[in-house]
Amino acid sequence: MVPDHYVWLFWSSAFLVPWLALFLGFRRYRTIMLWTSVATMPFGLTEPLFVPRYWNPPSLFDLAQRTGFDIESLIFCFAIGGVGVVLYTALTADVLRPIGWAERAGRRHRHHRAALLTPVAAFPILMLLPWNPIYPAIVAMALGGVATVICRPDLLWKTVIGGGLFAGYYAILMLLLVWSSPGYVERVWNLAALSGVAVGGIPLEELLFGFAFGTYWSGIFEHLTWQGLAGSAIERPALEP
Repeated sequence: MVPDHYVWLFWSSAFLVPWLALFLGFRRYRTIMLWTSVATMPFGLTEPLFVPRYWNPPSLFDLAQRTGFDIESLIFCFAIGGVGVVLYTALTADVLRPIGWAERAGRRHRHHRAALLTPVAAFPILMLLPWNPIYPAIVAMALGGVATVICRPDLLWKTVIGGGLFAGYYAILMLLLVWSSPGYVERVWNLAALSGVAVGGIPLEELLFGFAFGTYWSGIFEHLTWQGLAGSAIERPALEP
């Protein structure tokens, strides 16, 4: 059993294993994964919002307890960002195609930037409410997924299924934590401040986080780069003669 002081490092590093597998196994996704991971990593700096209100993990050099920041959060965010952006496409082997200029000029795309920035705008507002910070994070990302679908209806199924796939992937890594470090969740998570519901020893909030993250992140690349899934209705205006 891994000592508590190193569990957070071990667990966050475990997320790098599937990241590396996807990076090495799917050459065409390497640039996407790398840039997305680099862009996601700074979100690890929000850790002081969650320590100790949501959890209080022992960390390297006791950084989380002394400062709220820790190295492990940066590793974690780097890894989930890269996986989240390509997991659906890697598993389904869907092909991406550029969106035509006619479709880009459509009414829905007037709200393109607003849809992308929805989680960033919603999170600080939701943080004003008297609840645990994990819930604003979950709701903000879920709203980002909804905004994506409103702006890009062609990404509906990718958003929903992508959320489910990432939630399943995240659950597997959570089960690894529960199995490798019995009692760690009870010692580290602030369960008294949460719903109290657990699935297989995993706090419900973690599973909701995985789903909400997947709904927003699975379509963010297409949204940023003006691409769509091959054969989706959004491409048709660009293909017509």
